Amino acid sequence: MKLKVLFLTCLCLFFSSNVFSQTHSSVSPEDLVYYILEQAELRGLCSPLPGIRPYTQNTIIEIINEILSFENSGKLNDIEYEVLQQYLDKYTNTKNGLDLLNGSFRGETTIGGTGIPLTLNAMASLDIEGSFGFYSDNYAGTEIWVSFFMNGDIGENVSWVFGGEGGLMKAPRKTLGDYWTYYESFQPKDKKYDPLDTLSKPEDEFVNRKIKVYSEPLSHFPYTYKKRWDGSVFFFSGITGFNSWPQDIGGGYNLSSELTASFLQNKLIARLGRISHEWGSTSLGSSLAFNKMARPFIGIEAEFNPVPWLCIASLTGFLEYHNNENGIYEDSKTNQNLFSITMLQFKYKNYLFFDFVDAVIYPKRFELGYISPVTNSFFYQNNVGKFDNMAITLNLKAQYPGWGSVWFSLFVDEMNLTSDLFTLDRQMFAWQTGINVPLPLLSFSSVKLSYTKINPYTYTHHRNFLPWYGDLRMEKSYTNNGAGLGYYLPPNSDELLVKFSAMPQTNLSAHFQYQMIRHGADFGPSAVDGSSFLSELDPNGRDTNPVLKRFFLHDGAYQWSHIIKLSAEWKIPSLPITLFGETGTVISYFTNTSKEANDGISHPYSIIDTPDYPKSLSFIIKIGVRLFQR
Repeated sequence: MKLKVLFLTCLCLFFSSNVFSQTHSSVSPEDLVYYILEQAELRGLCSPLPGIRPYTQNTIIEIINEILSFENSGKLNDIEYEVLQQYLDKYTNTKNGLDLLNGSFRGETTIGGTGIPLTLNAMASLDIEGSFGFYSDNYAGTEIWVSFFMNGDIGENVSWVFGGEGGLMKAPRKTLGDYWTYYESFQPKDKKYDPLDTLSKPEDEFVNRKIKVYSEPLSHFPYTYKKRWDGSVFFFSGITGFNSWPQDIGGGYNLSSELTASFLQNKLIARLGRISHEWGSTSLGSSLAFNKMARPFIGIEAEFNPVPWLCIASLTGFLEYHNNENGIYEDSKTNQNLFSITMLQFKYKNYLFFDFVDAVIYPKRFELGYISPVTNSFFYQNNVGKFDNMAITLNLKAQYPGWGSVWFSLFVDEMNLTSDLFTLDRQMFAWQTGINVPLPLLSFSSVKLSYTKINPYTYTHHRNFLPWYGDLRMEKSYTNNGAGLGYYLPPNSDELLVKFSAMPQTNLSAHFQYQMIRHGADFGPSAVDGSSFLSELDPNGRDTNPVLKRFFLHDGAYQWSHIIKLSAEWKIPSLPITLFGETGTVISYFTNTSKEANDGISHPYSIIDTPDYPKSLSFIIKIGVRLFQR
């Protein structure tokens, strides 16, 4: 009996709370509130923001309260104040019972006999979206999703979330051609199998694959479509099994879950969950290491902010396989990876930010050195064998409140400082620079300018045999479920981005942007090696093989895409309805050299128009309605 009383007492101390409305469940990085908070930081209206997203609801409440303290100083106009107040009301709502206006129910009680407070929130929502691409041929897509979420708090320290969605979707695309994962003339140089040699392989380790290449979804703007379904899609036309893509209307589902605990006045946060992330002090959506465009996966993570100038975070998660048309049993055999990432963020007031990010993709095993946040994975790999895909990212941001920020990022997949940094494919890295400037014209308005360059083979890794997986060549690219974990562009690409954003009214947000994206062709007779997430770098002759040299735009065919886009979202006042949409145009063409691709020599290029590499002018329209909003 004494032990029971002691246990209940400790439990009550752990969970006891005087503040019932606080919650530690996360807010998706897709939420507009992150843009608003970023603008407040740029203007010096709040303390430096954490570089680890998503934030908890309680963290957002604290930041908004800090921003609102400037209301009487004239630094917020009426619209900005109302916007912030709406978000504050949203995350501090303690009204019990059924709320038809928001499609939710809230209740609170205590766990019987313990006095531990318990809250429950349940909510449903409906998203309907239609998208259209007008080319020489026309394409139509759709997304219809019904969502249900439950979340709640267990005392002051623990929050939980469980949610799911079921939907219908169609995202048409077309087959462009084939691509060799190494390059077309690749010949492996492995020694032949010797049954008396335990280190030899029963077949060559490095095998060239010919894979199908598809276009981006044709009813969406390039590189903006994020798969909403988990795993596979299921058709209703008699086709059975786990299918890879909704070329026609198919059904699917996704699951999200989260168990989060917060301690030491929110300075220590621990989470088990399947959610989206964005890590880095750079502008939202710009991360080269861990971007919000990545598909979610389940992981265990922790974030510690012991002092205002330091934050450390660590995550280890189970990545999901890529359904590449071979089926759930075949494709999943070689897609069995864990992902561990650690980030150190250093801040000097609101002026200077520096991030060090250490990440690794490794086939599933209990590798404690990768999981540990105080062990450098990049060097630890040398202690356990060079089987895994390592990456290091450095972010540096300088900011002057009221004027804006400038940043530089470097993602290093592989780099050899003794070799030519500018022409060898083995220099697998990406870099980005940008500026973000607040504007006084409209409420929460800003302009962002950035340039991103991703070298060939960056984010990729050759398949190889592992001691734990027998004769299977394991995939280890920096991807999850076929989508990049880092930036949304594939290898051998660059991007110039100019984006203007504003909130002209309390319930209206708008964005106008221009992008120029150039990407090495991963199909056709002038395909450039290293231009796909599935590319594999030849392990032999990396310093001498002419094929393994890069001359961006000058070594084969490249697609140029000029994208002009306007998007907006409007929440109808006093109604649980949000309207959203985007429209714009894409001008696409290819350049090519007069010489053979990948010959190790830089050649002049010119615009072409051929059946393999045609010119195109397209118009994209997407419209949607959301009933209730999480």
